[in-house]
Amino acid sequence: MNVKKLTDEQLVALFIDTQKNLYFEQLYDRYSDKVYRKCLSFVKDDAKAEDFTHDIFLKLVLNLSSYKETAKFSTWLYSITYNYCIDQTRISKKYSEVGLDDNFDAPDDDDDAQMAELEAQQLNKAMQQILPEEKSILMMKYQDDLSIKEISESLDISESAVKMRLLRAKEKLRKVYLEGVLFWGVVIAKLVSLFFRND
Repeated sequence: MNVKKLTDEQLVALFIDTQKNLYFEQLYDRYSDKVYRKCLSFVKDDAKAEDFTHDIFLKLVLNLSSYKETAKFSTWLYSITYNYCIDQTRISKKYSEVGLDDNFDAPDDDDDAQMAELEAQQLNKAMQQILPEEKSILMMKYQDDLSIKEISESLDISESAVKMRLLRAKEKLRKVYLEGVLFWGVVIAKLVSLFFRND
């Protein structure tokens, strides 16, 4: 039997029936990198993302018998990954610890690149200030390109609830982003006025 040709769902069923590591190892090979990259998008730390990935696969192997084929295995694993990362960010409070002075070293000779970098930083800072649940649903939709149906299955909520949460999360992000832009705009304006004022 060529395990690489088996579907995820077949691998799960065979592992549950036989408890042979071969089947679980194939699932690990298929998804460990994706889970790691998702963890890394939450914690921004290689070592911590690796720890999270190991914990998630340990959680997975202990709970594999509870998997129901009402959703795709990848969607179910995605849900476990998101929930674990959200729980961990709540515990550690790391989602609010983003420095205000990160990456302010764009080249002086390229104003457009500098402004784009500042805007990207402000958006990233805004993402860190909203709730983990809000951040995760926005990432599912706009970073991972999941459909409303896939997000619904992953979070085990209705499609209308997904749409409502997305709307609220986008509004919250927009508000936080604009407040940050306004704040820094005022700061820069004051610095410029101080620099150029006539004594």
